[in-house]
Amino acid sequence: MERTARAEQAGETRERILCAAERLFAEHGVYAVSNRRVSEAARQGNNAAVGYHFGTKADLVRAIVRKHVGQIEGTRARLLADIEDPTDIGAWVACLVRPTTEHLARAAAPTWFARFCAQVMTDPVLQDIMAEESLACPPTLRTLEGLNRCLPDLPADVHAERAAMARTLILHTCAERERALAAGAPTPRTDWHDTATGLIDAVVGLWTAPVTRCR
Repeated sequence: MERTARAEQAGETRERILCAAERLFAEHGVYAVSNRRVSEAARQGNNAAVGYHFGTKADLVRAIVRKHVGQIEGTRARLLADIEDPTDIGAWVACLVRPTTEHLARAAAPTWFARFCAQVMTDPVLQDIMAEESLACPPTLRTLEGLNRCLPDLPADVHAERAAMARTLILHTCAERERALAAGAPTPRTDWHDTATGLIDAVVGLWTAPVTRCR
């Protein structure tokens, strides 16, 4: 019983640290926030609590990502199973976009995950962590493979450029909406579902746009 109680207490402490770190990283950036500040925000008297439970700052970021990825990938797997036309670019793009927007719609307001992701993606090392966690998930891999099969035949450099553009568009559109909702500011779309619809249209347009070569 005592061991179970200690395990439950440790789990609660980890959850408080994860929630505090996600919020602070979203608001201020990952490296602008010290472990001490995270510990204080998580109401931990021991300033070494973050290091004890998670190790390095990168390990903490990975733990926050994993906290969300399971639910997001479950939604992605469901959407993949509903695809009727495997040649429909929009269907594959929807499998990239809607799992995250649905996750944000389900979460209690205010949410921080979109802004956290936007902050993480500004750092190459932390960016790699997010990529590793996403690419370790079979639904994401299946989505990317399906999308690539039905994309126009683009030169390799254009393909890489548009993939980066699409990631940036999805990431920052979600982060900007999340920021506006937290501030009580007006948003272009009424809800996360409509936001996803607009994003899907924009990303499909980006992938199918003509290629103009500079002379």
